[in-house]
Amino acid sequence: MRPTHGSAFVLTVTLLTTGIACASRASDWPQWRGPARDGIWRETGLVEKFDKPKLEPKWSVPIAGGYCGPTVADGRVYVMDRLVDPKQTERVFCFDAKNGQKIWSHEYECNYKVDYDAGPRASVTIDNGRAYAIGSMGHFHCFDAKTGRIIWQKDLNAEYKIRMPIWGIASAPLIENNFVIVQIGGEGEACLVAFDKITGKEAWRTLDDTASYSAPVIFERGGNRILVNYSASWVIGADPKTGKIHWQIPFKAKRVAIGIATPILEGDRLFFTNFFDGSLMLNLAQDGKSAEELWRRGGKDEQNTDALHSIISTPWMHGDYIYGVDSYGELRCLDAKTGDRIWESDKAVPHDRWATIHFVWNEPQKRMWMFNDKGDLIIATLSPKGYEEISRTHILKPTRDQLPSRKGGVCWSHPAFAGKCVYVRSDKELVCVDVGQK
Repeated sequence: MRPTHGSAFVLTVTLLTTGIACASRASDWPQWRGPARDGIWRETGLVEKFDKPKLEPKWSVPIAGGYCGPTVADGRVYVMDRLVDPKQTERVFCFDAKNGQKIWSHEYECNYKVDYDAGPRASVTIDNGRAYAIGSMGHFHCFDAKTGRIIWQKDLNAEYKIRMPIWGIASAPLIENNFVIVQIGGEGEACLVAFDKITGKEAWRTLDDTASYSAPVIFERGGNRILVNYSASWVIGADPKTGKIHWQIPFKAKRVAIGIATPILEGDRLFFTNFFDGSLMLNLAQDGKSAEELWRRGGKDEQNTDALHSIISTPWMHGDYIYGVDSYGELRCLDAKTGDRIWESDKAVPHDRWATIHFVWNEPQKRMWMFNDKGDLIIATLSPKGYEEISRTHILKPTRDQLPSRKGGVCWSHPAFAGKCVYVRSDKELVCVDVGQK
């Protein structure tokens, strides 16, 4: 670390304080996985069941390819995409959340040198009237969220000599107090870099490792703010004020580093998972400044898995149980104490390599809302007794840019759940569907 200035589910959810990145309305979805990066939606007045097998959008707007999930704040929707003709460019969009009208956009030339080049990966983070957008090759912009005026910008690849992951930069920017923190895998001790969110000046850098695709997150433990990050080879807990690493535990890939899921915490248990290497469970000390391994489990390959080999989906952990999607779409419940499998279901998404479901817990309903890679929105309960589907509707047609090898395409981008609407994108369109009670 090198400072550079200033030193079932009918279950009850225990809310974790995880570094809220925005002072916006509670109904907003201003960053990756919601206001607190915890995958919890606190909206009331939602439908109990869908009345149609296909839900027509409230509005739809054309966009190009990209994995970047939309975010919503102060009546505006933000998303990124990529064009290849007449030249390679990345674009940042701001739309009116009510009707989809474009408010502003910004584009810049960006030549990709990554695999699966459909477009930008990371969700745009909104904080106090500013929008922070990072592209696949490390172009980092801070915009005025209302007007699109550039406040500051950086070419992080040029500045930090990024050891570029094969899928590019995918980790969404994290706001913590006066800093915006990004995982980029820069040369030397610059895997994680914090910038002054107003000026863009570097505050600190830490960890010598290649970046993963997992988004860093803040947990509060014993009055301490702990930055938890999963890079290509390590899981760490650090001081978000200085970047000082409190603890560091190896979780190195045996083959290719495919850590995408966000770290999740329930009680003292801190969970990590990836596609090839399975799962790692830590016990996080009450003050957050130390951690020890409880168990790690992984199968011999991607088809003979143990515990949970998740790809894009961030699992959900409650009490003594973990719910997640395995390498080929198997929805599993694990015993959080041991990693033992309680049950497995193939009902939520068809069996296929890298199959994906995004989990969002609606706190008032005590139900799980799930969006699978076939474009289906599902309301369900998950418990140690099994998966119980309540209702399902289709909201988005899959496209093939994100995964050309998948016949029929995929919907891999995480939706935004804001107000009584769900915002979701493909490689062709951004749509808004109304899920409020009529």
